[in-house]
Amino acid sequence: MSTTGIRVATAAALLTLLALAQNIPPGIGQGWLPEFNHASRQLLQLAEATPAEKFAWRPAPGIRSVSEVYMHIAAGNYFLVNQAGVKPPADIKITQTTEKEVTAKADVIRWLKDSQEWVRQNRAKADLQKKVKLFGNDTDVDGIYLRILVHNHEHMGQSIAYARMIGVKPPWSE
Repeated sequence: MSTTGIRVATAAALLTLLALAQNIPPGIGQGWLPEFNHASRQLLQLAEATPAEKFAWRPAPGIRSVSEVYMHIAAGNYFLVNQAGVKPPADIKITQTTEKEVTAKADVIRWLKDSQEWVRQNRAKADLQKKVKLFGNDTDVDGIYLRILVHNHEHMGQSIAYARMIGVKPPWSE
């Protein structure tokens, strides 16, 4: 390849990288909190974009509905922060049936938002090196917060798949 060809290829590659960089959400690769905030924003955007009548939709019998997935995330946030040593607020009652009981879109979104804020508030003041148990295994509080982040992303992927199956395009992909 000639020197001119190499320069053209290099310039094209740089332009491509610049174009891709324009679509990178803020906070990516900037640490735990920006990553959690990114996942939280997208979960809320997707929940808000989903019509209320679709919150009862499920891909098959016995599989979580749209509302149950979001409630599973919210309940998981409270449960995992509790495992890090912080009791949920007194008005939060999580049972084995909470996912199935809270189904109205506004209520589900409120639970999701409140649980995300609970995670943020408590991680900010947590002793991340404190040793704890999670599902019978030794870990530290930092490991529990990592589990929260992974759990939110795992079910965001599920929620994206559900949304596309019911004709909802994730708002950030427009």
